[in-house]
Amino acid sequence: MDEVLAKYEFVCIGSATVDQFANTDSELIKIQTRTTTEELIAFPLGSKLLISELNITTGGGGTNSAVALARLGFKTAFLGKLGEDANAAFVMHALSDEGIDFIGGCEGQTGVSMILDSIADDRTILAFKGANNNLMLKDIKPFETQWVYLSSMLEQSFDTVVELLQTTPCKVAFNPSNYQAEMGYEALSALIDQVDVLIMNKEEASLFLGLRFEEQPETRELMKEMAKLPPSMFVITDGARGVTVYDRQYCYRGEPIDVIDIAETTGAGDAFASTFAAAQYIGLSPENAIHMAMTNAESVIQHKGAKEKLLDRQLLEETMGLQDRKISKTILN
Repeated sequence: MDEVLAKYEFVCIGSATVDQFANTDSELIKIQTRTTTEELIAFPLGSKLLISELNITTGGGGTNSAVALARLGFKTAFLGKLGEDANAAFVMHALSDEGIDFIGGCEGQTGVSMILDSIADDRTILAFKGANNNLMLKDIKPFETQWVYLSSMLEQSFDTVVELLQTTPCKVAFNPSNYQAEMGYEALSALIDQVDVLIMNKEEASLFLGLRFEEQPETRELMKEMAKLPPSMFVITDGARGVTVYDRQYCYRGEPIDVIDIAETTGAGDAFASTFAAAQYIGLSPENAIHMAMTNAESVIQHKGAKEKLLDRQLLEETMGLQDRKISKTILN
C-alpha cells in the first residue's frame, strides 16, 4: 500500500529552542574605535546577579514562524531537529497546542537560548544550537506542501535542506541569519537558486554582499545588487527605518507606525518574514503584504516573547484597517 503523504499549506524549516528570557537590569557600556562604536551589556565579574524576571517559552526561527502561520489559519508543520529530553517534550507540547504537526527527528539535546534583556529596548542572546544542526533526511516524515518557509539552518541541516528542496515541488521563502548571510551567495547558491522570496535585514544583506555593516550603502543600492540573483522577490528590513521590497517591477517602501512602545524585539523578524510569505501565498499585493507583515511584527515587539502576541487572521486584518501606513512605490534604477 502506498504511503499517504501529509499535506500542508506551509512547512516551516528552522531551529527550535527553549528560550529563557532573563531581565537582568544590566548596565550598558560603549566601546569606541576610530571607525566603530559598539554597545555591550555589562555584568560585574565574580558576582551573583539576581534576575528580576524569568520567562521560559519556545523559540527559534522554525517554531516562531510555524506559530505565526498557524495562527493565520494555515495548515502548518514544523520541520527541524529536537533532542531526546524534557525540553523536546516542552516544544512538541507547545506546537501541538497551536495545531502544528512536528515532522522532524529527535536526537541529542534540544537547542536553548538565553535572552538577556538590557535596560534599553534590545537584548543579547546566548544560543546553544544542540540538535538543530543535525537534521538528516532520514529524520523527515514524508510530506507535500505548497510553500516552505525556511529560516537559518547550519552544518548538516543546511545540506539536508538543500537536498530536500531539490525533490520537493513548492514555493520557497528564505530568511537567513547573520551566520548564513556572511557566507555569501557562492556558498549558498545551491539554496538561493531554489528560492522565490528572499528576506534579509539590512545588516544581513550587507554581509551577504560582502560589505562591512558600517560601510553599507543605502537600502536601494543593496537591493540593486540583490536583484542580480535568481529569486523573484526580495525584501530588506531595516528596523525603525522601515521595509523595502522589490518584485522585479517596482520597489516598495513601507514605514513603521509612528508611536509604538517597544517591550522586547525578539521574534519580530520571524513574525514579519513568515507573515510576508503568507501574504504571497494568498495573493496579496506588495503594498498589502508589507502592511500585513509589519503589523504583525509591530504587535510582537510591543510585548515580551516571540509568540505571545502573534495575531490571528481576523485580528490582524482589523488592526491593519485601523492604521494609516505610509507605503511608497517607485522604479528601481
